[in-house]
Amino acid sequence: MSQTVKPVPEGFHTMTPSLVVQGAEKAIEFYQKAFGAEVLGCKKGPDGQKVMHSELKIGNSMFFVNDEFPEMGGCQGPNALGGSPVTLHLYVEDVDALFQRAVKAGAQVTMPLNDTFWGDRYGQIVDPYGHRWSLASRKEILTDDEVTRRSNAAFAQMAQQKH
Repeated sequence: MSQTVKPVPEGFHTMTPSLVVQGAEKAIEFYQKAFGAEVLGCKKGPDGQKVMHSELKIGNSMFFVNDEFPEMGGCQGPNALGGSPVTLHLYVEDVDALFQRAVKAGAQVTMPLNDTFWGDRYGQIVDPYGHRWSLASRKEILTDDEVTRRSNAAFAQMAQQKH
């Protein structure tokens, strides 16, 4: 009797981030401490040291973490490349608590938490492995017109502060 195979495995969404880091075991520990990540699996490479593939889950979202393998298609993390232009975004129930938890675990604040013109309480951090994260909780439901009005006011205020 053959089993039906789902093209998208159970528990996954269409897009799944895959984070490359130097020191995957420590990074996995950081993601557990900082974000409450659950480790669903971890496979070591042939050397028994490096993490070839791991599956983690934060809330209802899966992501992968593995060590650098530059010999395999240039697989390197952001610290080896001088940073990353990618930001991973987490919407959570209590952004203040999660933000402080991440900082306590070793993340660097790049944008302090604040209430934004688009209705979120929002801030940004960089983890010790070079990956950028934005953390937010939705606080207000706004129309496009309200966001536009607020963004215009916010940018006008920033322009005045520069002069």
